[in-house]
Amino acid sequence: MKTLRETLLVFDNQIRFTFRYKITIVLGMVQPVLYLLLFGPLLTKLGGMGSGNTWQTFVPGVLVYLALFGAGFCGFGIISDVRSGVIERMRVTPVSRFALLMGRVSREVAILLTQSVIIVSVGFLLGLRAGFLGILGAVVLVVLLGIALASLSLSLGVALKSEDQFAPLLTSAALPVMLLAGILLPMDLAPKWLDYLSHLNPLRYIVDAIRDLFADQFATRAVLEGTCVAVVLTVVCVALGIRTFSKENA
Repeated sequence: MKTLRETLLVFDNQIRFTFRYKITIVLGMVQPVLYLLLFGPLLTKLGGMGSGNTWQTFVPGVLVYLALFGAGFCGFGIISDVRSGVIERMRVTPVSRFALLMGRVSREVAILLTQSVIIVSVGFLLGLRAGFLGILGAVVLVVLLGIALASLSLSLGVALKSEDQFAPLLTSAALPVMLLAGILLPMDLAPKWLDYLSHLNPLRYIVDAIRDLFADQFATRAVLEGTCVAVVLTVVCVALGIRTFSKENA
């Protein structure tokens, strides 16, 4: 209970800080909708994507895109806190390192959940059809991915302490990760060598699992693999985050 209270305390502080910049909230909500509205109709002309209709293929990709470019980039925000001594002052309090990390991660998850609800709702208006259980399972995987990427991003921000190092590292990694995950188009459409290469990317498995869940296919190999990858990725990244927050000179 103590750790939960501390986590909620950090989360409350972060949410209050977020609402100071309302334009950022509006842009964060509008941008994924624009992406859905402006790019999705192009794909409907292609047809034959995946096992379901086009929206069952594209909406899951957008959800993973949000996790990658939202939670995955949250480390930018902590760098100024490291430089100004905020993190160091929080370390001398009795608050656990787990709560310091998860309070910030929870804010990213809350934003990701809100965006996911909006994207799925707009997707339904555009022609998406999926069952409640499938959507629920997909959202759980997106949340796990958000926790993993936010923990990893915050760890990098604390460790690097510099936007000049953080920005090129993340942008260089995010593009190949996005393309090889099949976020925009299923990797089944790719040449064989590219399809094989994409299996080295953990996000590929999560995207495939979410697409199966949106198609109401639960007992598939893709769902099993995607769930296992999401859980392992979350455990590893959270452990890395706690270790980074615990290091005295990180």
